[in-house]
Amino acid sequence: MPVRLRKFIGTILIVVLVILYALLANTIAVATLAESPWWVHLLYFSLTGLLWVLPAMLIIRWMAGPPPK
Repeated sequence: MPVRLRKFIGTILIVVLVILYALLANTIAVATLAESPWWVHLLYFSLTGLLWVLPAMLIIRWMAGPPPK
């Protein structure tokens, strides 16, 4: 697969990942954290704010292609 196509597909996947992840994380927060104290909200949004990076790293690694020999 050409590098430009791989990067285009990866960019689309990252945008979709971020949108879907934000919707899911906020939906879970609204459904479960309504009566929680402020520090639970802070902890939850800190963790979920960083957690999306893991699948994004995999996509970026795929976009970079195979390692040079």
